[in-house]
Amino acid sequence: MFFEDLSEYTYEDEDSFIDIESGYKGAWFRPAYTRLNVGWLEVGHPYPTGTVPHEFVEKLHAVQRVQMMNYCLGLHACDLCPAAEAPEHSGEVRIPAAPGTAYAAPSMIRHYITTHAYRPPQPFIDAVLAIDLTTWPTARWPDLPFPWIPADAERQLD
Repeated sequence: MFFEDLSEYTYEDEDSFIDIESGYKGAWFRPAYTRLNVGWLEVGHPYPTGTVPHEFVEKLHAVQRVQMMNYCLGLHACDLCPAAEAPEHSGEVRIPAAPGTAYAAPSMIRHYITTHAYRPPQPFIDAVLAIDLTTWPTARWPDLPFPWIPADAERQLD
């Protein structure tokens, strides 16, 4: 599935986060923030390549270890890899940007960066590097690592 970097995300109307520890707790809501696509690559569409800071890849991995977002039952295989070697993933990641904006990337983004030399836009790199994972949990949503979950989000407790 291809979307141009920094184009407006329109794939899903709602965002859903799942607590990675329980796998069942979660929140569903219509985001009040604008979502911008980053890293939706597909064969036949050129993409920027280049190096990225090691710290960026490590921080992105840290976010992906704690954030489960828009997971579906089906899997998406990397079509940039030979079929027999293609990893499969499901879901997305959200990275807060300027107030009112979040980047929407496929969970496959780290694979694209480390295996296919994809270089995301610099504002995305800067946003990932600016994340302090210790400040994401709040009293209202301590188990969902994203800072902008609204008070009226629908919540599944178990």
